[in-house]
Formats: sequence, C-alpha cells, structure tokens
Amino acid sequence: MKPVGPAENFLYSLGITHAHEIDIEAIAWAAGARVRDGRLASCEARIIGFQDQAIITVRGVGDWRRRRFSIAHELGHWHYHRGRSSLCRPSEIGNPASNNSVERQADNYAADLLMPSYIFKELMGHSSPCSFEIIDDLSEQFSTSRVATALRYVYLTQLPCILICHDAKGRRWFQRSRMASDRWFPRSELDANSHALEVLLKRTRQNRPLKIGAQAWFDRRDAERHYVFEHSRASFGDEILTLVTLSSDMAA
Repeated sequence: MKPVGPAENFLYSLGITHAHEIDIEAIAWAAGARVRDGRLASCEARIIGFQDQAIITVRGVGDWRRRRFSIAHELGHWHYHRGRSSLCRPSEIGNPASNNSVERQADNYAADLLMPSYIFKELMGHSSPCSFEIIDDLSEQFSTSRVATALRYVYLTQLPCILICHDAKGRRWFQRSRMASDRWFPRSELDANSHALEVLLKRTRQNRPLKIGAQAWFDRRDAERHYVFEHSRASFGDEILTLVTLSSDMAA
C-alpha cells in the first residue's frame, strides 16, 4: 500500500516502513523542530518557529504516549499553520469532540504520522466483530493511546462499526467507520441491558465482544429486529470506550 497525504509521504521519504521505526523526536528533528520538556502552566504543548527551524515544548510529566501524540500534533501545526502562534491546551489535542478545525487538522496529521495507513492496515487485519484485543495490540506496536488507536482503527476499517465514548453523564462523542450507515445514531444514555454499563459502573474488564439486541444502542422502531456486537474498555478518567459492530443487514 502506498503512503497517502503529507505526513505519510514524509515518513516514507525517511525510509520508515515498520511501526517500531517511528521515533517521533527523530522525525521532528528531520522536520526542523527540536523537542524539549518544560513546565507549561496553561497548555500541554507549544511550537515556536522561525523560517525553517522550530522548538516544540511539551510537558515533562504525564503519559509518554500522550507526549508522543502532542509532539506529532505540534508537527501538524508546523506543516499546516507555520507562522501562527500555537499554544495547545489538553482539551485541544486528541479530542474527537472538538469543533476547532485547526486543532482537528493537526490531530489528523498526528494520526497519519504515528499510525501511517500503509503500515497500520497491514497489521490491523479484517476479523469481525471489531475488538479491543486488536486495538490494544496495535496500541502496543505503535506506542499510541487506546483512544487514538481506536479512532485510527475505526477510520481505516472496512467493517461497519461505531466507536462511542461515555462517562457517568452520558455519551461524550462517537465516530462511525466509513461502512456504518448514518441512519444508525447511538443513544445518549447507556441502556440497562448493555454490557458497557457494567464496565462504566464497576470498571470491569470485558474480555470479548458480546452479542446484544440493537435496541440497546439505537432508538429506532426497527432496531429490535437487529443485533450488534459490543466491546467496552475503560479509558481516561471515568470514561469508557465501546466498539459497536453492526450486523450485515444494518450496514445499508
């Protein structure tokens, strides 16, 4: 598979063909940006540049996978928004619910850089239903968070599935795969019969996708005639992620 887009083309020009070769600080250096840790009071990462040279500063504490994504995010700003001031708060990096088009563009560049499709697709397989076992394995290989990896998986999969994030207050956001029809819109609240509710309330581990009536996830009159597979895992804070794989008769 050939690389697509500026981030993947840049990786390919560096001769990167395997997940373990994606050294984000070396890639930043090749792009003209040095990375340093620093104390940032009001933001998680920033980039300051002049002409073809830049300095990326990231918080020196926190999850190292989050740190890698923050660096890649700033490189997205360096590619698309050079010449602008960039101070990125935690809510602006890797947030699927964000409506900020500039930050989303930087996030998309980061995803392409850390999980290039020409490598990712070769490793993700096509087993159905969608499963966090696959995603967590990819997360280890690409050194990316569960959320970032799950979003990338849903973006690239050929299976009809929806990634949904909930917390105690209800649905935070969701992302459909390209094969999932937009006529299936997930409920705001978790159904009492869903396995996801137990994961949310008791922080249990759901080992495999489980079959359940589609009405538990979709408020449609015809939902009771269909079924889905759901697989939930804990995420940041009190959030959980659920992969809902639609049955074949729901894909149209």
